Amino acid sequence: MRAKDLIGRHGEELAVRHLQACGFVVLARNWRCELGEIDIVARDGDVLVVCEVKTRTGLGFGSPLEAVTWEKAARLRRLAARWLAEHELRPGGVRIDVIGVLHKGSAPAVVDHVRGVE
Repeated sequence: MRAKDLIGRHGEELAVRHLQACGFVVLARNWRCELGEIDIVARDGDVLVVCEVKTRTGLGFGSPLEAVTWEKAARLRRLAARWLAEHELRPGGVRIDVIGVLHKGSAPAVVDHVRGVE
């Protein structure tokens, strides 16, 4: 496995732990269809949360959160609609969250969770 993939997988693990510590229930990970992939699908109370995780080892390409553009957010909304259609759920709402993980060297990773990306 490539180093980049290992870093991404580690970031997703940290994101899942963070969400669970916040009381979220993780419903799916790395869900795919022809439209793309959702990193994490979770439930926050009665709200379905589609969560994009971005992991970086430095800030040379910007913060992890900056990697999610409005185009990516729009794709995540389409993916959320597809996931809901396939799973026949009727949540009280749907939200797009982004979790940025910055993991520089031997320092502890920093997890930044932004709720409700537009």
